[in-house]
Amino acid sequence: MTEAPTRRERLRTATLGEIRQVARQLVVTGGPAAISLRAIARELGMSAPALYRYFPNLEALVMAVCSDVYDELHEAVTRAGDAADGAAPKLLAMAHAFRAWSVAHPAEFALLFGSPVPGVVELEEGCESPEHPAARVGAAFLAPFAEVWRQLAPPPVPEDPQLTKALAIHGDVLGPDGMY
Repeated sequence: MTEAPTRRERLRTATLGEIRQVARQLVVTGGPAAISLRAIARELGMSAPALYRYFPNLEALVMAVCSDVYDELHEAVTRAGDAADGAAPKLLAMAHAFRAWSVAHPAEFALLFGSPVPGVVELEEGCESPEHPAARVGAAFLAPFAEVWRQLAPPPVPEDPQLTKALAIHGDVLGPDGMY
């Protein structure tokens, strides 16, 4: 049986959420470059050094906000995909949801996919890691894309004898590694 969180833990959790919310609001009103510990602290009525009790640095705070935004985007994309039947309609619905979310949230889109936040390099590092928040959004597209790809017929083999001969000669001259 787990214990209920203490009052201090509840207040800390609420403050963490409020810090993230204020940081996101700064992104919405001023763009990604508007995020700073000083600006967040000013909005919350606390000192900038007090924020270090909740986040070790600006990068960690920006990553937390980005994680929240990626989760929201992932939810929008998967909800749209779940409402569609069939792989191609699902993929199309997800792509439309991604675009609709991006148009409705231009500042958040800029935070995730635009110019980097000054002084924050962690956003782009590790994007290929499955643990990175961006990976969940990309992974949501993998299964429907793979299914659409699987359902497609392979392209027809050229019937032109001259083209077939030219391709064979080309392959013989270059070899299997010649194209790379």
